[in-house]
Amino acid sequence: VQLQASGGGSVQTGDSLRLSCIASGHAISSYAVGWFRQAPGKEREFVAGATWSGTMTDYGNSVKGRFTISRDNAKNTVYLQMNNLKPEDTAVYYCATHDHPYSRSRNPADFASWGQGTQVTVSS
Repeated sequence: VQLQASGGGSVQTGDSLRLSCIASGHAISSYAVGWFRQAPGKEREFVAGATWSGTMTDYGNSVKGRFTISRDNAKNTVYLQMNNLKPEDTAVYYCATHDHPYSRSRNPADFASWGQGTQVTVSS
């Protein structure tokens, strides 16, 4: 499966953005999905994840209550709605798929396919 993330940009503190991740080559409904982010000089960090149907979702502690992951399997697309953005949310955001559709892993090493990343910059 190939993934393409989009929707990043430069915003102010408190603004919102919605990231999209479009899959091609295979139905995304076969996979659990995750959003990760990586800031300069830092390790890749788990942001949010969803099982194949979107019924089960998980969030990193730093984004819980502000970010929402969702998916539209009919459109082969996963979304990350980001509200009340903060400067510490600045990073490159990546979407990824896990081969087990019920996975709730937060470990980037467990995810097989990755999108190219989209930059999110939040200024104060």
